[in-house]
Amino acid sequence: MGEEERQEENQQSNSQIEMTETSESTNQQGHGWPLKIKFDVPPYRTYHFQKQFRTGPNPNNFLKGVKWSPDGSCFLTSSEDNTLRLFSLPDNGSSDHVTACSSASEEDSYKAELVVSEGESVYDFCWYPYMSASDPVTCVFATTTRDHPIHLWDATSGLLRCTYRAYDAVDEITAAFSVSFNPAGTKVFAGYNKYVRVFDIHRPGRDFAQYSTVQGSKEGQSGIISAIAFCPAHTGMLATGSYSQTTAIYREDNMELLYVLHGQEGGVTQVQFSKDGNYLYTGARKDPYIMCWDIRKAVEVVYKLYRSSEDTNQRIAFDIESSGRHLGTGGQDGLVHIYDLQTGQWVSGFQVAADTVNGFSFHPFLPMATTSSGHRRFQMPEDDNEDLHLRGDENCASVWSFSYDFTAGEQC
Repeated sequence: MGEEERQEENQQSNSQIEMTETSESTNQQGHGWPLKIKFDVPPYRTYHFQKQFRTGPNPNNFLKGVKWSPDGSCFLTSSEDNTLRLFSLPDNGSSDHVTACSSASEEDSYKAELVVSEGESVYDFCWYPYMSASDPVTCVFATTTRDHPIHLWDATSGLLRCTYRAYDAVDEITAAFSVSFNPAGTKVFAGYNKYVRVFDIHRPGRDFAQYSTVQGSKEGQSGIISAIAFCPAHTGMLATGSYSQTTAIYREDNMELLYVLHGQEGGVTQVQFSKDGNYLYTGARKDPYIMCWDIRKAVEVVYKLYRSSEDTNQRIAFDIESSGRHLGTGGQDGLVHIYDLQTGQWVSGFQVAADTVNGFSFHPFLPMATTSSGHRRFQMPEDDNEDLHLRGDENCASVWSFSYDFTAGEQC
C-alpha cells in the first residue's frame, strides 16, 4: 500500500497522528559543519540547569539521559521523577537574555518550555527523525515506560498524540524496553524480551508486526532488546543490543538476522553506527569499553574506547559528532572523553559534573553538546544523611560550546 493510501486510510479512521515527510528534504540537505571543532580546547558551559530537577518530592531525583532534536532547536531530558523536559535553544546559542551560567549558581539559565509527566519509569525515548520546529506536525517524540504502551507526544503542546500497544500471550499490555523510528520515519521499532515489534506510525493501536530474535535453541539473540539503532547510510540495516551481552544486525525490511556480535562484558545499553555505515559502536553496563566493530567483517573488534562505567548499571550514553570524526562519551568519573574515530585514540576530556555523566549528545550542526548527570542514591527511610542528597553540580543538565576554526567552506 502506498504512502498516500495509508494517509488517506488514517484520515478516514480519525487517527490522532498525521505524520508527514515534507521536512525530509530539509533534514537531508545535511547541515554539515563548515568548521573544525578544537577538541583540544576545553569547552565552556553556555547554559546550566539543576534547580528544576529538585523541585519535586524526591530529593534524590536524578537525570537519566538527554537528546538533541534532529533540527537542533531544542533538547529533551529524562529524569527519575518519570518526567521529560524540553529545553529550547535560544537564538541559536546566544545567551544574551538568559541567566549568566555558572555551575555553582542556584538559578537555572532558563526554564523548560515543556514538561511531560509519565506514569512510570521511562525506559527509553527518541525523536521523530524529520522533526522540524517550522512544521508542528512533525514535532513529536516517542517514549516507552514501565507497564505502559509506547506513547507519541506532541512536542509543542505536550499532549499525547497516540499510543502503540503490544500485548503478550495472555492479552496484557507489555512495555517496550527500547524504541526507535526507522530512517524513513514511517515505522516505530520497539525492543521487548526476545522480540522486536514494528508499528506503522499511521496506524496507532495494537496492530504490529512481530519478529522473534531467537532462532532455534542456540541461534539468534536472547534476552531483553535494550537498544536499537539504524544505519544512517541507508543500507537497510539495523542493530539491536541485548542484556544477554550480544549485539545483532538485521535487515530492516524483513528482520533477517545477518550476524550476532559477542564481546561485551555486560548487558548492551547502546548501539550506534558510524556516519558512513561501515562501523558499529556498542556500549554496555558494568563494562568499561565502547567497542568498535567493522560490520563488513562482522567478527573483528577494531579497537576499544575506555570510559569509566565498570561499576554501574546505568545507561552511559555516547554520541558521534556530525562530521563523523569524533565520539564523545560520559562516565562515572564526571568527565566527557573525546576520541578520534579514525585512530581510536583519546583526544581530550573535560569535567562536566561531580557525579556520573549518563547523557551526552552532540548538536546536529552547531559546535555544541549537551550533558546530563546524576545517579540513584540508596537511602533507608530513617536515614537523613545529607550526603545522599544530590547537589546542583551532581544532578544537572548543561549545554557546552566548543571552540572551532572555519575550514574555508570545506565540509568537515
